[in-house]
Amino acid sequence: MKYRKLGQSKLEVSVISMGCWAIAGGSIWGPQKEDDAINAIYEALDEGINFFDTAEGYGNGYSEELVGRALSKRRKKAIIATKVSSGHLKPKDLKKACENSLRRLQTDYIDLYYIHWPNREIPIEETLSAMEELKKEGKIRVIGCSNFGKIDLTELLKKGRVEANEFAYNLLWRAIEYEIQPLCVNNNIGITCYSPLAQGLLTGKFKSADDVPEGRARTRHFSSSRPQVRHGEAGAEKETFKALAKIEKVSKEINIPMAQISLSWLLSQPGVASIIAGARNPEQVKINSQAGELTLPQEVIEQLTLITEDLKKKLGNNPDMWESNSRIR
Repeated sequence: MKYRKLGQSKLEVSVISMGCWAIAGGSIWGPQKEDDAINAIYEALDEGINFFDTAEGYGNGYSEELVGRALSKRRKKAIIATKVSSGHLKPKDLKKACENSLRRLQTDYIDLYYIHWPNREIPIEETLSAMEELKKEGKIRVIGCSNFGKIDLTELLKKGRVEANEFAYNLLWRAIEYEIQPLCVNNNIGITCYSPLAQGLLTGKFKSADDVPEGRARTRHFSSSRPQVRHGEAGAEKETFKALAKIEKVSKEINIPMAQISLSWLLSQPGVASIIAGARNPEQVKINSQAGELTLPQEVIEQLTLITEDLKKKLGNNPDMWESNSRIR
């Protein structure tokens, strides 16, 4: 496993991190066995993955509880990232949320504490001030943000600093490349990528839009006529599955699974510090971790970039995967 420094912090994080939303189960991810979730975290540590991503909002705290239970005896080997929800960004609420996360995680410090989404009704300087107080108290080590676009991140940087910005980024979803990625690179802010396999699309298991479960067919890749879709756009189903077919062809030509080449492509992009790859059992962890050792030839990286260029243009620079009226600015 390879490791990269997170922004200007002292944290050395594995390039593949374990996303812990899916282990909470629920309507999107389906039933989850607790033993599988715990064993997946054990396997991640054994594979050299030291970075675990959760949030108070994942399963209403259940994901944090599972992470805490699994890491309680191996805490020093892990870097835990969790997130405070946008409704808890007033200083008093933020500190209470942090205490609740610490309790669920069975730890006395959080390595990376993200602001999960901006709350534009609460001055960012108030939130950052509360975060800095938590740092001084030793309850958090590093501050991060998630889903902060060019405007919100620029405003934040006028008042303070973060070392990570977590965003949806994958071979099929490249919207951050227009404005957000350059801003992060210029300010040495590590990009941590969620949905790196586009909720399973980049594994190759879905051959058409009709094969994708309703709970996952909600992004702007899909037609607004599909259930649970919140945007009003035509979608880009034709372009998405045309690109997937070409990616699969490349995968077969070089004899490397689609998921692994998709993750390796992402790791080659500027500013990317770590990829948050969800896993629900030890076998999925093993597959994800192999991408941390893979280095694709430059010509393959360029080929994959070219394959998804039309889709990138079709979807445009709105970094919100789910909404036409972007919540990200």
